[in-house]
Amino acid sequence: MALIIDLKPGEKVLIGEAVVINDNQRTRLHISGDAPILREKDVMKEEDADTPCKKIYFLVQCMYLARAPKIYFEKFFHLIKEIQDAAPTSTLFFMKINDMILEGSYYKALKESKELLKHEEELIANVTQ
Repeated sequence: MALIIDLKPGEKVLIGEAVVINDNQRTRLHISGDAPILREKDVMKEEDADTPCKKIYFLVQCMYLARAPKIYFEKFFHLIKEIQDAAPTSTLFFMKINDMILEGSYYKALKESKELLKHEEELIANVTQ
């Protein structure tokens, strides 16, 4: 079964190592095969990874898109330890993300990383109140 993606005019999607940019009208793509796919709205640029959990999301994104994702493992696991020491409530998120990464389910880990970002926002909001 093909993945169906509806693109708005000018919207981008990453398919493998290629960036596909839609023209000036809505488009529907039917994609078959096994390649990492990310919509523009789900892509985080490195310069936007300005919090610890955003850095985690960025690293998981890199793993998902990379041909050799293990090159990011050392930095990823080191950063997790630092975050858990500072915010123990993040441990449950990391347990799920770690399991998914070790299974090679990088897209699922990326989705769980979005939940981690929400948790981080809540923590920051509680501190600033």
